[in-house]
Amino acid sequence: MSAADTNNHLDQILAGIDRALPDAIERLKELLRIPSISTDPAWKADCARAADWLVADLQSLGFEASARPTPGHPMVVAHAGEGPRHILFYGHYDVQPVDPLALWHRDPFDPVVESTPKGDVIRGRGTSDDKGQLMTFIEACRAWKAVNGSLPCRITIFLEGEEESGSPSLIPFMQENAAELTSDIALICDTSMVSPGVPSIAGQLRGMLKDEFTLHGPKIDLHSGHYGGPGLNPLREIAKLIASFHDDQGRVAVAGFYEGVHEVPSELKRQWELSGFDEKDYLESVGFTVPHGEAGYTTLEQQWARPTLEINGLWGGYQGAGSKTVIPAEAHCKITCRLVGDMDPDDLRRKVRAHVEARLPKDAKITWDNNLEGSPAAVMNTDRPEFEAARVALSDEWNREAVIVGMGGSIPIAGFFKSVLGMDAMLIGFANDDDAIHSPNEKYDVKSFHKGMRSWARVLDRIA
Repeated sequence: MSAADTNNHLDQILAGIDRALPDAIERLKELLRIPSISTDPAWKADCARAADWLVADLQSLGFEASARPTPGHPMVVAHAGEGPRHILFYGHYDVQPVDPLALWHRDPFDPVVESTPKGDVIRGRGTSDDKGQLMTFIEACRAWKAVNGSLPCRITIFLEGEEESGSPSLIPFMQENAAELTSDIALICDTSMVSPGVPSIAGQLRGMLKDEFTLHGPKIDLHSGHYGGPGLNPLREIAKLIASFHDDQGRVAVAGFYEGVHEVPSELKRQWELSGFDEKDYLESVGFTVPHGEAGYTTLEQQWARPTLEINGLWGGYQGAGSKTVIPAEAHCKITCRLVGDMDPDDLRRKVRAHVEARLPKDAKITWDNNLEGSPAAVMNTDRPEFEAARVALSDEWNREAVIVGMGGSIPIAGFFKSVLGMDAMLIGFANDDDAIHSPNEKYDVKSFHKGMRSWARVLDRIA
């Protein structure tokens, strides 16, 4: 096929996406009306209904699709296309609970297109996370089929139903179906753009380590008059421990904490600097005037490329109205660490615990949570040619240079594709930071939905 034929063929696909946008929005609204809340057993039948809806839609496009049972909610797996090139696309159809319901402006599962000062949005639970995003890829496939009668290569679509509830069935399912799911590269849509209108490819994701401990002091709560002075106060001691985690420059003071951390390459820093990220707006939107992280690093570096140790919960003693003059018997702390580079979560847990235990005073004891949870950072192989091809495709669609970005959060599936299936992954999403995912009045910009479909069509054209 000549270059002119290729361009004409892509132009037809993009024009078809433009014409079919109203129908695509109606299909998305159908899916959004299904309350597929995965964490609450009361909605189990609805999760199955959402999986069945997706199976039927994919079958209508010629995919060989089925809802595969798991101990939890079904996995949707679909195959179509021919040729040596094989691409896998991942998304999730389950959604977060809607609480607090009173803060929603309308029924969370009665989606609607609303006009806002920034443009039209699709409002409802799951619009951005992740039903709207996964449908951008399916609609791109629909447009390819409509023009060509076939897809550009072999495509596997893999849609999970437990992402919002910890993915308990995911790794066993991937292990049991490894031969079927393994492809040349995985595409993941559950991400966002660094700034509105700036197409973004995630090149790295921070990992996560969770831990929790209780500091025990006296056998029982003590009268603060009888024991105030000679008595060990767990709240005072835990405050000392918490203060010892960081130095005055915001650097984590746990010995060996930064082993496996790498500096950001200069070319990547350049892309981040040109990404359109507005530090002032980012900080002021949550009531800050300056960044409060590790000194010597930009806000984006602190968010994407530096590890953290955060206190997520701290409590103990009397919590009710008025005063109760006691020295409490124990105090409690929840912490998380965000990991980057080659940091090992198990090794880091040992270091954090050793830091705490080395600072315990006499008569104090520590009990650690045994529900161990941790995952390493995911660093994408951005040297693969697909990344540059996708970056060019996104730049063409958005008329703005696409950037390779980091992400402050954690998306474990990206690491699982590598550790379980030996596959590299590429993360491209079109959400915006103000989409209110996991919160009341979640939305997805119509522009993100429309240009997301067009973007995937262009990406497929370049990497298939």
